Amino acid sequence: MTAFRDQPADRRFQQEFADAEGNAHPVWAEYAIRGHARVILHVEAHPALRGSGAAGRFMQALAEHARAEKLTLIPHCSYAVAWLKRHPEFSDIVG
Repeated sequence: MTAFRDQPADRRFQQEFADAEGNAHPVWAEYAIRGHARVILHVEAHPALRGSGAAGRFMQALAEHARAEKLTLIPHCSYAVAWLKRHPEFSDIVG
C-alpha cells in the first residue's frame, strides 16, 4: 500500500494497494472542487483489486484526509454515497 495522495492538477485522489500476487494497482476518486468541498464524482479500483477491500480502505484514507484538511465531501458516486452511509463516524465531513 502506498500513501494516500491528492493530485490537485488532475482533480484526483489516489492510493495503490497490492493484489494477491503482490503487484501494486491504484484505487482513485475523481473530484470537482467547490470551495472547501470536494464533490466525489467517481471512485474506481483497478480490476485486480475488486473484492479485496482496497476501495473501502481507500475511502477510509480519503475520509481521514478530508477531516485533517477540513474539507467537506459531497458524494455523487454511488459507491462513495454507500460507504459514507455505512460509516456515520464521518458524518461531520459529509456535505
